[in-house]
Parts: sequence; structure tokens; C-alpha cells
Amino acid sequence: MSHGPRSGLAAVSTALLAMSRHLEVRDVLKTIVASARELLDAEYAALGVPDDHGGFAQFVVDGVSDDQWKAIGPLPRQHGILAAMLREDGPQRLADVRRDPRFEGWPSAHPDLVDFLGLPIRDGDEVIGALFLANKRTPAGGGPEDPQDPSGPPCPAPEGACGFTQDDEDVLGILAQHAAIALTNARLYERSRELTIAEERSRLAHELHDAVSQKLFSLRLTAQAAARLVDRDPARAKGELQQVAALAAEAADELRAAVVELRPAALDEDGLVPTLRTQIQVLDRAHSARVTFAGHGARALPAAQEEAVLRVAQEALHNALRHSGADRVDVTLGRRGSGAVLRVTDDGKGFDPQIIRSAGRHLGLVSMRDRASGVGGSLTVESAPGKGTTIEMEVPGG
Repeated sequence: MSHGPRSGLAAVSTALLAMSRHLEVRDVLKTIVASARELLDAEYAALGVPDDHGGFAQFVVDGVSDDQWKAIGPLPRQHGILAAMLREDGPQRLADVRRDPRFEGWPSAHPDLVDFLGLPIRDGDEVIGALFLANKRTPAGGGPEDPQDPSGPPCPAPEGACGFTQDDEDVLGILAQHAAIALTNARLYERSRELTIAEERSRLAHELHDAVSQKLFSLRLTAQAAARLVDRDPARAKGELQQVAALAAEAADELRAAVVELRPAALDEDGLVPTLRTQIQVLDRAHSARVTFAGHGARALPAAQEEAVLRVAQEALHNALRHSGADRVDVTLGRRGSGAVLRVTDDGKGFDPQIIRSAGRHLGLVSMRDRASGVGGSLTVESAPGKGTTIEMEVPGG
């Protein structure tokens, strides 16, 4: 490595901390690749995640522009030396990857790679990825180019020698071990999120079935009664038809509320504040309670935190509108330091905090706390019988 001991340790520490900050698999992959390339001063870096057919399900690169990547075209199913990294145990350090018998060529738009360092990423006995670096910029012994100029071409290693050193291999080994932890955690997070979404949809399906089915059943009986009374008691028939209209409106409200919760949030396109505002406007129209939203200078948050805030807001709104009997629900999202604070307040019947444990599961407080802590945040609940409820979630920001 070209770094001194102190700067080298700091660089490794920075890379490891960067990897641990992300929960999305794609973000973790990008951070690992960028960290490896910067840490080992390589012109190119890539990371491949295997599929079940001997190839790569995901492949992330750093050092190649978007236009270059498009010009290269789709990756082939088998990748020569790259695919071999998914099958072989140890690191691969080559002076010239083009001379390796496993080399199978590359498309005409592909950058020219020479010296190569590759290492599998393992979780126990399973290979969960392979990390590749190419074209060491400042190999041991230096070169004619300025080693402090990262924008220049790679410095050629002596003839027959690889620019990557044993020290580089050792550092990449450390990086790969922590990459395995970060990638495994990200996968677990995504699986947990998928399960949570499935559970939420199941809950909504049950609620929708129970609430709407009951109203539709009542609607049918009331309509039948009105039909029988039309001739002999028109006044009563009119009353029954008014009840039909009321039941139909209630069923429509239930459906609208369920659609809001089932519809995927447009976080990627619109951001947290517009998404919250839109959903709350729909809820305000769908329910008799007044539902308001105010955003006070909230800044954009990392994707995982924005999703967690949105889901906690939805759960808190669900509680307030379905269980509290509130006439008014106010939602605010404000800035707090580099992060944000969400507050959902209702004027409903509230509950006794001393029985929070039994109320917690009924009101989804456990899942809300899990969501908050999962992104480094916290959740507090204030309530009292007859005094309404305030749920506050704070996240620290990126």
C-alpha cells in the first residue's frame, strides 16, 4: 500500500464504517466497491453476487462511467476469471489477467485491464460475492507518474510483476470479511422488510374482509327490507334507503383507506414529505375525523429511514383513525439536527401507559419501535385515558 501506517488504518476504518451505514443491498454493494477501489488505489473495481446458475445475479462496478457501461453491453452468462472466483477458495493476484488461461476476452468497449486482484466474499462456507480490482495506480516501487495524482493513468509494475502487493491482498481480505457481514445484514434487513410488508398486507386483507363484508351484508339486508316496504310503507322504505346510502358510504371509506395503505409509496419519485402529504389528504377525505399534515423544514433522509418514517406514520394514523375515536389527527414532520422528528397526535380516547404492554401489540407499537430502532432512531408514546395519544419518532439522519 502507498499509505503510511496511520493513514492506512484510518482509510480502512473509514471504509468499514461506510459499509456499516447502509441497509439496502444495492447501497452496500456500491459502497464496498467504491471503498475497495479507493483504499487500494485501483483504476477499476467490481463486485459480483452469484445467481443459482454459475453466473452473476448482480454486478456492480466503480471506475466505469454510465456511458461506458452501456457501451460494454450485457454481461455474458460465464465470465472467465470472474466466474472462477465464485468457485475457487483463495485470492487471485495476477500480473496480467489477459494471459491467464481462464481469460475469455471482453467486448470492444471494455476498458483494458492488466494487473488483477480478486477475492471471494464468504459467509461461512457459502460464497456470497466476489470482489475484483484491476490496474493498480501506484504499485510498490512507484513509477514515472505522480503517485499523488489519482486522475492519471495507472503506473506500470515491473515486467512480469503484479502491481497489487501482498499488503493489498491482506487489506482486501479484511475488507471482504466485513463486506460479508454488511451484505448479510443488508439481506436480512430486506427479508425482514419483505416479511413485514407481507404481514401488513395480510392484516389489511383481514380488516378489509371483516369491515367491508359486514357492511355489504348489512347493505344487502337493508336493501331487501326497503324493497319489501316500498308498496305498503313508503316512508319506512325511504328511511331504509337512506340507511343503504350511509352503509355504502362507510364501505367506500373502508376501501379508500385500505387502498392508501396497500398502494406502494412513491418515495423514490416524490420523496417523504410529498408522499406523506398526499396520503394524509386522501385519509382526510375518506374519514370523518380531520386529518392534517405540516412539514417544518424536513430535509431528505436516507432511503431506509424515509421508508421507516412513512411506515410508522401509516401505523400511527391507522391506530388513531380506527381505534381512538378521534375527531382530529395532526401529523408533523420537522427537522431536528441532521435528522428528523415525526409526531402523530390525536384527540381520541387514549389509554393508560401502565398497560402499554398489553396495548402495545394491539396498537402496533412493537412493530413501530422495531422500525425506529432498525434505522438508528427512537420512538416515544404519550397517552392517558381521555387525553388522546402522541407518538413521536426521531431518526438521526445520514
